[in-house]
Amino acid sequence: EKVLLFDDLLATGGTAKAAANIIEKAKGIVAGIAFVIELIGSLHGRDQLKDYDVMSLVKIPVEE
Repeated sequence: EKVLLFDDLLATGGTAKAAANIIEKAKGIVAGIAFVIELIGSLHGRDQLKDYDVMSLVKIPVEE
């Protein structure tokens, strides 16, 4: 099965990465990962998800 993983917030990427791993262990295919809000800056959450097509509706800069 192809799955679109949808979450409210991308910060560090840990929760989405764990969910993607569970989907793949169950023989699913992660077609993409979508977020309502993405915090960009020092958290580098998108780096954790570099193997996936990631999209977000709103990007909010975060200072260190």
